[in-house]
Amino acid sequence: MKRIIALVLVSLFSTSMLTACNTMAGAGQDIQKAGEKVEDKAQDCKDGKC
Repeated sequence: MKRIIALVLVSLFSTSMLTACNTMAGAGQDIQKAGEKVEDKAQDCKDGKC
């Protein structure tokens, strides 16, 4: 019985970690896109288009 409980707990922990990784990957992509927009705007201002 203890073994089954341990396996269930490990499964739940693993599932939550995989979900967190996907969430963090999505957040990283969003931050990267925002950074690219800031970079583009800075380049436009540098070129006098601001």
